[in-house]
Amino acid sequence: MLDVGCGDGLAFPSLAEFGPVEGVEIDGSVIDSSAPHASQIHVGPFDESFRPTRQYALITMLGVLEHLSNPRQALRHAAGLLLDTGIILITVPAFRHLWTSHDDLNHHQTRYTRRSLAELAQQAGLELVRSKYFFHWLYAAKLAVRVKQRLLKNRPPDVRIPRSPWNRLLYGLCRAEQQTLGWIPLPFGSSLLAVGRPH
Repeated sequence: MLDVGCGDGLAFPSLAEFGPVEGVEIDGSVIDSSAPHASQIHVGPFDESFRPTRQYALITMLGVLEHLSNPRQALRHAAGLLLDTGIILITVPAFRHLWTSHDDLNHHQTRYTRRSLAELAQQAGLELVRSKYFFHWLYAAKLAVRVKQRLLKNRPPDVRIPRSPWNRLLYGLCRAEQQTLGWIPLPFGSSLLAVGRPH
């Protein structure tokens, strides 16, 4: 498995339950050389300069495409690294009308819909076999922030990490949503998940 944009390998323990995993991370400053997964991470851009000697059964691009100026090229490169039976797992932020200062601070290039992501994947040689919106409750919250920021244009963005009890509450809300609504294909959410394969 290959985790593109893996950071310091946060997802590696979960992915490793299914087999060997390695990653690609463009920003070497986020990787601690003494970290347990450092040797499994290739530091550099995910483009033609990354030429592994193997192909992959699974490639993950979790919160990656929205940062790229040429996401089609990255997806095309990923498609070429997949086995014929391989799959790609993608998550991206959803809906341009939910754009807030959070997107600016995180250097996002765009947000996606199911249609726009499917079209991008098709152009890159991938077929999306499943896609769904998630974080449904956050859709309303993001929309409220968007409206607030448009009304208060001169106010600087409020960037804070919530205290631990709030984080636990928000995590619980996300888990509860997935357990109760995760199987329902609701047409909205603050994020989008897709599964694809080479075509």
